[in-house]
Amino acid sequence: MKVGILGSGDVAQSLAKGFIKYNYEVMVGSRDKNKLDNIKKTFGDKIKTGSFKETATFGEIIVLAVKGSAAEDALTLAGKESLKGKTVIDTTNPIADSKPENGVLKFFTNLDSSLMEELQKEFEDSNFVKAFSCVGNTHMVNPEFSEKPSMFICGNNENSKKEVSEIVEKFGFEVEDMGKAESARAIEPLCILWCIPGFIKNDWNHAFRMLKG
Repeated sequence: MKVGILGSGDVAQSLAKGFIKYNYEVMVGSRDKNKLDNIKKTFGDKIKTGSFKETATFGEIIVLAVKGSAAEDALTLAGKESLKGKTVIDTTNPIADSKPENGVLKFFTNLDSSLMEELQKEFEDSNFVKAFSCVGNTHMVNPEFSEKPSMFICGNNENSKKEVSEIVEKFGFEVEDMGKAESARAIEPLCILWCIPGFIKNDWNHAFRMLKG
């Protein structure tokens, strides 16, 4: 299966390595040619590079891996027609530009909405699934913890969630399906909680797990 990754930063590169590991065809898109050149140097012939639109056209599954504040612009450049009917794995969080307060990030959304809901409304013919938003990029593919961590996902399309669940499981997580898009209001803020030990104690080596009785 072909995967188009919109973005070229740490999250995009970590997930690209994972998809390559599991024999997906991968294309990374960016509006910055220098970043694409660096991606090509890092990955060589294992990966294709192009514009957001070229990447969205290439991918059967799309991964949105840009800053939350740049998410809508990236999707707009990718084009609604190129994204139509496709699963979009939304890794983004609505992190504001202002500095954390005592280790606590600030969001540009509130608890009555989420970034993914806004994107789903704007790109209504695509099927967004929130995933890979509650753990750091170094732990996104086959993390080594004492127990298998949980990956919280949500989205409106059941088939798309099934597709994403298969990927999440390959990447070493236990899938926790939290339901429809509104659940992103709860999943996105997990990023805030995950980052607190990092900002306060420089401890980034952790993940969440849901325990069941």
